Amino acid sequence: MGRTVVVNERGAHWSVLRSEALCVTPWLSVDREIVATPSRPEGVEWATVVRPTATVIAPRTLAGKYLLIRQERIPVRREMWEFPAGQVDGGAEIEATARRELGEEAGMSCPVPLISLGHYFSSCGFTTECCHLFLASDVEPAPHLTAHDAQEAIHAVREFSPDELSEAIAAGEICDANTLATYARLLARGIFR
Repeated sequence: MGRTVVVNERGAHWSVLRSEALCVTPWLSVDREIVATPSRPEGVEWATVVRPTATVIAPRTLAGKYLLIRQERIPVRREMWEFPAGQVDGGAEIEATARRELGEEAGMSCPVPLISLGHYFSSCGFTTECCHLFLASDVEPAPHLTAHDAQEAIHAVREFSPDELSEAIAAGEICDANTLATYARLLARGIFR
């Protein structure tokens, strides 16, 4: 049974000819699909991890420092310094989710409009996850907003100067895709300072 036909930005047609859910959880599903592509109209079999849209927020203080959270990441068995991030729950607005995650994970609020930095695909070889990136300027403490999910173990929130953040990334101390993508987008747009 075909599910969708997508015409991408180049006018190429993609369609799902057949799809079977192999595993379904509240956070993702793993689907076995037969997908017709522009170069393979007869279809190719693929395993796709279907994930909700997500947001990533680069919180910047009035002093120009960036806030990162230190969080346990079970799949890689380590704690990571990273920008706050989270999935957009059904029907929620993307920017509202970014603001919610900023409060819940970092205990901060942003009194000014968020700056959209666009989006990226976290690992397009196997997952549909699309992450929307934001800069939250002039963030302020709002500890009353802190409310970690039961699945989260956030151990610290720390300020990094732009130089400290760049050095930690160059040294491989910060190595999660969301933070690296957001940092790259900030640099590419000439916003990082």
